[in-house]
Amino acid sequence: MNIKDFLDPAAWFQADAGPRYVQLRNRLAEAVDQGVLTPGSPLPPEREIASITDFSRVTVRKAFQDLVGDGMIVQKQGSGSFVSAAPARVEQKLSRLTSFSEDMARRGKTSSAQWLERGLFMPSPEETLALGLSPEASVARLGRLRLADDRPMAIERASLPTEILANPLEVETSLYEVLERHGTRPVRAIQKISAVNLVGHDADLLAVAPGSAGLSIERTSYLDGGRIAEFTRSLYRGDAYHFVAELRLAKE
Repeated sequence: MNIKDFLDPAAWFQADAGPRYVQLRNRLAEAVDQGVLTPGSPLPPEREIASITDFSRVTVRKAFQDLVGDGMIVQKQGSGSFVSAAPARVEQKLSRLTSFSEDMARRGKTSSAQWLERGLFMPSPEETLALGLSPEASVARLGRLRLADDRPMAIERASLPTEILANPLEVETSLYEVLERHGTRPVRAIQKISAVNLVGHDADLLAVAPGSAGLSIERTSYLDGGRIAEFTRSLYRGDAYHFVAELRLAKE
C-alpha cells in the first residue's frame, strides 16, 4: 500500500477519538511500524499530507513535532522530514541472570530510569501467590521505565518480599546491586516470554504506536536455598531486543 492510500482518513480517522494531530501522529507511526514508510525514507511534505487528510497544515505540523520528539522522524533543513534509521537491537542471552544496568553497561550504553512506582504496598493476589506471602505481609514494589542512551527500552515492574528488600527507596539505580550488598541477590530464575501488542499508557511510555509488537516477560527469581526473591513483569519494545537461548543436545 502506498502512503497516500494509507493516510486516507476514511480508513482510520474518528471524529470522537481525540485530537486530529494525535490521530495523525499515530497513523504515521503505524506506517513506519508496518513498513509503509521505511527507515531513511522521506515523508510526504506537510502540504501534501494536509491535502490527503483534509487537515490543516498546523495539525500536520504538530503531528510531525510529536514524531520528532519521539525520535521516529528527523527533519533536515531544506530537505524535509525522514524516517529515522532503524536502531540496532540489543541481543539478550536468556541463560544469564543479570540486571538491566549490567546488560547496558556491558554494551557500552548509558542506562537510566524513570520511576513509575516505588514503596511498600499491600500485595495483590498475584503477588501473594507468586512470592508465597502470608495474607498480612507487605510487598516491596518497584516500577520503572528503563532507558538506554535515553531511548525507552522496557517497562519493568518488580515485586519482592520485605525480608528480601525492606526499604525500596534504597534502590536508586540497580536493584541487584542493592540485593548483592545484603546477600540476597538471586542466583537462578524462571522466565515466561509472550508476544503482546503494546497499547494505552504502556505504548506511550515506550514511545511506540498503539498496537506495536512487544514482548512480555514474567520472571520468578530464587535465592541459593530456593526462597523466592523476586517476581518481575516486564514489557519490552519488540524493535529493541533479540532474545537468544543456547540449546545443547541432551545426552541419553
